[in-house]
Amino acid sequence: MTVPQRVVVVGGGLAGFGAVQELRKRGYAGRLTLVDPQGVPYDRPPLSKEYLDGTLPADKLPFAPEAWFGENDVDLVVDAATCLDASGARVELAGGQALDADAVVLATGGRPRALAVPGGDAEGLLYLRTRADADRLRSSLVPGHRLVIVGAGLIGAEVAATASRFGADVTLIDPVEIPGVPAFGQAIARVLHGMHAEHGVRTLLGVTTAIERTASEWVVSLDEGTARGGGEVAADTVLISIGIVPHVELAAAAGLDVEGGVLVDAGQRSSNPAVFVVGDGARHRLPDGTLLRRHEHWEPALHSGQTAAAALLGQQLPVHPTPWMWSDRYGVHVEGVGSMVDGHAIVRERDGRPWVVFQVDDDHRLLGAASIDGGMAIRAVRRMIDRGLVVDPAALADPSVDLK
Repeated sequence: MTVPQRVVVVGGGLAGFGAVQELRKRGYAGRLTLVDPQGVPYDRPPLSKEYLDGTLPADKLPFAPEAWFGENDVDLVVDAATCLDASGARVELAGGQALDADAVVLATGGRPRALAVPGGDAEGLLYLRTRADADRLRSSLVPGHRLVIVGAGLIGAEVAATASRFGADVTLIDPVEIPGVPAFGQAIARVLHGMHAEHGVRTLLGVTTAIERTASEWVVSLDEGTARGGGEVAADTVLISIGIVPHVELAAAAGLDVEGGVLVDAGQRSSNPAVFVVGDGARHRLPDGTLLRRHEHWEPALHSGQTAAAALLGQQLPVHPTPWMWSDRYGVHVEGVGSMVDGHAIVRERDGRPWVVFQVDDDHRLLGAASIDGGMAIRAVRRMIDRGLVVDPAALADPSVDLK
């Protein structure tokens, strides 16, 4: 294949920066441009934790200092892409500039999902996706401030943990009794969700039906049939944390195949061979047409950018290990690897509580695992999954058996 002489990467999250960095690591010498309205690319996970609580300063968020771009001959354009002319791989920007390219990498990620109820899109509701969002949310981290978080998934739970340390009056609302089961399995998710009450965070099981702004406060209404603890909750600040919607508008307008994300092959190539899509907005389509679930975690985003770089250069695609993810809250570190949805669970306990939960199939082949403060165990399990090992269920459950 012919290596493109001009590559434009649209989006400066981890996937976009990962693609740029990997292209230079692999010896790409062509013109390389990264476009993002926020400027120097920075890391997102600290926004709900160390950056939000002020222990990580803003200058520690970037993946690389601004000088890196000049040193690696990468043009950093601080602007937003408004149009992709896929036929000529031309990217038009909000500021009027147009960038011609031989190949484009879309790393546009996603936007926070709005709550589809009356008042769910009201001005003044907070979301957490960018550094500016975290800056606005930080004012809620004060004693007695009534913070209501709609959505008890990873980000909502982490923000609740962070805010509770500052004495904020935190209420966490979710329609699912035990959030986090798809990521960590039932046993680990139950322990994690139980930590909220242990640290003074009120959890309500219910469906949010409306949000209203009065002269002095927010009022969040819950379905009376499912809510525990009352049908209305008053708040000084409301954070909506119910996931993201992938940015597919550029891709769809350019005629790319889109279905719950921009469809890509194993090399992150879209239905247009000149356009690659990486990160949260990419959805893999297998050769037989099967559509896989999108990944919205840190490591898969990085790997997608690295894969796209290899594909752009016509090089052998990297083989990545089983997907891994993590979360931090209330002083504990939880990790998950592989699938916690399929198969059945085997629980290994420590001090009378679940420590590692394994998912295995009917042939006792490991599919996934999750653990609280068990990073070494997860690394061992990851190697076992990658090797396709068949394991003894009794040995998995026995804490005296070394996983390595």
